[in-house]
Amino acid sequence: MKFTGKIRIILICSILVLLLPAKGSAQDVNAKVASSIRMANARELSNYFNATIDLSVPGTEGTFSKAQSEIIIRNFFAKYPPASYTQSHQGQSKDGSQYAIGMYKSGNTVFRAYYLIKTVNGKPAIHQLKFEIEE
Repeated sequence: MKFTGKIRIILICSILVLLLPAKGSAQDVNAKVASSIRMANARELSNYFNATIDLSVPGTEGTFSKAQSEIIIRNFFAKYPPASYTQSHQGQSKDGSQYAIGMYKSGNTVFRAYYLIKTVNGKPAIHQLKFEIEE
């Protein structure tokens, strides 16, 4: 089957348009997750949790349900209210997972923050979230 120049351009543009929203949505989620951390908004952050996530904050570590994770993060934010949060690195692994590393500051305490976003049923979701005290 031969395509003329105009049809080929239309076909290529159509394919690109279909691919752009998927990539944009992961980037949007990454920005919204960072904003939720910066604002210490556990409720908003939990909107991006997978059904279960690997969670680590000082004193608590394990795999928890979405609801349990929200409570743990809410308590973390209450105990360590943010002075600032900045992402120092973000990227994508070979399997398409998105990750970000940042610094979360609360008073005199500095945490290394890390989260991993994987796509589940076409929707990006946080699978892993860690706040570790920098020493």
